[in-house]
Amino acid sequence: MSWTDERVELLKKMWGEGQSASQIAKELGGVTRNAVIGKVHRLGLSNRAGSGAAAPKTEAKAKPAPKAKVEPKPQPKTEPAIKPAPPGAKPNLPARKQIIPAGQPLPPQPSANEISPEALAKVNEVEKKAKKIGLMELTERTCKWPVGDPATDNFWFCGLPVQQGKPYCEAHVGVAFQPMSSRRDRRR
Repeated sequence: MSWTDERVELLKKMWGEGQSASQIAKELGGVTRNAVIGKVHRLGLSNRAGSGAAAPKTEAKAKPAPKAKVEPKPQPKTEPAIKPAPPGAKPNLPARKQIIPAGQPLPPQPSANEISPEALAKVNEVEKKAKKIGLMELTERTCKWPVGDPATDNFWFCGLPVQQGKPYCEAHVGVAFQPMSSRRDRRR
């Protein structure tokens, strides 16, 4: 369907008479209501002012009563769950809940004390052989163990072949996936 001059004139006439886009589309045939609306806007006909026969008018509306002014209720004072510490003071949150700004070294992690010396020795040996790859080089077959501080340039991933069904190489699986009983025993 193309907008011929005759169809455009019929559209303008019917629009000026106040007919709806659906009525116009039905009369023209082969166009949708949305096509009529689009053409009306492209022709700049969206304002129906000045038309002689407009759509049926509703009876005069009664003016709504002015709304009473509603004063906002005073809100109870709330305090943040964690009060900001004064400058220079250390927050008394557990280490895992502290937010450390980018570029700052991470505090010693408590899990490092729980790892057996044998596992640490094995990890140190493996990290000497690691491929030291970046984030964009990771695949499902490369060890995704992060090494270093992500906020520094000296940050990398292990990159050695992964253990079947795990995201890490054999040495890092030994650190990451420890049996529950051995971890529980070390805490006592």
